Amino acid sequence: MSNQLPRSQKVSIPGPVGILEAILETPADATVLGVVLVCHPHPQHGGTLHNKVVHTLARAFVRMGFAALRFNFRGVQGSAGEYDEGVGELADALAALAWLRAESGAGAVWLAGFSFGAAIAIRAAVSSEPEGLISVAPAVARFAADLEGQPACPWLLVQGDQDELVDIETTIDWVHKLRPGPELAVMAGADHFFHGRLVELRGVVTDFVQEKGEFAASP
Repeated sequence: MSNQLPRSQKVSIPGPVGILEAILETPADATVLGVVLVCHPHPQHGGTLHNKVVHTLARAFVRMGFAALRFNFRGVQGSAGEYDEGVGELADALAALAWLRAESGAGAVWLAGFSFGAAIAIRAAVSSEPEGLISVAPAVARFAADLEGQPACPWLLVQGDQDELVDIETTIDWVHKLRPGPELAVMAGADHFFHGRLVELRGVVTDFVQEKGEFAASP
């Protein structure tokens, strides 16, 4: 597991309605073992690729030898278009995932996301068949309640029990309706943005990926 700062480059991805602004980070001193696409929170509530939870998810994967792509949904900062109620944003995520797969060649492909982005990543995983999925505080009630099927890959859902924006009981009820559903990790005392708990969140994600991914780098 590498603690060196990753190589970082700004990239422009062809999206359904124009260019999607993105940052691709790759390990500085390790062979790239896989790739992960990380989706950010709600575009109309300040969500961008620079969100701290999104950044934490990306760096967790980079430390394990992954290349991590964070991108801005349509209408956010340098990305073309305008907000589309989750429909266009799903198309954006699938376009970014297709670009990432084409650029990476071989290796495991994971999806991850936070809040609105977690719900979008869940929906994208249903059709894109990634090797794994990380959902942090997903806004399932609004954006993933009516899934047509469910992700077939190893899937971790992380939720704080003091989340002030995403009701934990609603999330748990939703999880219990799925078969087999995700592995659920509840972080006691954590709020929606995991203030003061980002290192712990990184550890929970890392443990899951290393357990489920045969490709994961040794610590």
